[in-house]
Amino acid sequence: MRYMLMHKVDDADPAAWSPTPEFLGRMGGFMAEVDKAGVLLAAEGLAPSSAGAAVIRVKNGTQTVVDGPFAEAKEVIAGFAILQVRDHAEAVEWAQRFGALFEDIEVEIEVRRVPDHN
Repeated sequence: MRYMLMHKVDDADPAAWSPTPEFLGRMGGFMAEVDKAGVLLAAEGLAPSSAGAAVIRVKNGTQTVVDGPFAEAKEVIAGFAILQVRDHAEAVEWAQRFGALFEDIEVEIEVRRVPDHN
């Protein structure tokens, strides 16, 4: 089963977008571990909305484009990983291990199944 892990941080918190060397070391170790376990399919970090983002809203067939930064948004997706795991419990376990990397930053990690459409 494939699961997407999305981690969300405060878009206005500079610390959330300026990782320390210690954090980068912990992240590198975690990424090596998840890769060695053979469950990592993809993973990327994202830039804050101030670095170039847009939201397209569609209502009744009319589109509106709103460019970032998004002053009204507190939490934004800062990165994601897609894992191939046995079940939901294993995906949550990896997400909890990932969350432990964030010692000084408030983070929320959402775990969602990616359905197979065969």
